[in-house]
Amino acid sequence: MKKVFCGFLVTVTLAGLVGCASAPKPTMTPMEIQAMQTQEFETSKKVAFASVVSVFQDLGYIIDSADIDTGLITANSPSDSKKDWLFTGNTYTSKTRATAFVEPVQQERARIRLNFVAVNHTSSAWGQGSQEDQPILDQEVYRKAFSKIDEAIFVRSANTDMSSN
Repeated sequence: MKKVFCGFLVTVTLAGLVGCASAPKPTMTPMEIQAMQTQEFETSKKVAFASVVSVFQDLGYIIDSADIDTGLITANSPSDSKKDWLFTGNTYTSKTRATAFVEPVQQERARIRLNFVAVNHTSSAWGQGSQEDQPILDQEVYRKAFSKIDEAIFVRSANTDMSSN
């Protein structure tokens, strides 16, 4: 019995050391996060706002609210649910929540700040639930979103120029 306990203790200690030895995830400062989530465009607030709404819809988001006066847009992706019928009876639901803030910087210049959050909800067969909101800090996600917004602004600006002729 003593040998088994010592072996268990060594295993637990080694597992703890391996866990401590793993490199910590790099953390971003608030300024780095803001820089990743923000971009300025040479366009009016009106065109930038409409472009963000359009891109969110193109990406499959459902617009919850959009107020051009405040510049705030909130949206959610459709939920993806899975049920663990075999072991726990738990239901796992995930979706992405997106927000955008559009503000004028100068006459024909607008600043857009995006924020994406992964929302994971677990509910048990006994009615208990928990939710975990995790900010998405992948630079590629924001780069792709801003690229699509830039394209939408270009198209809207071209259409506005053509209609004024």
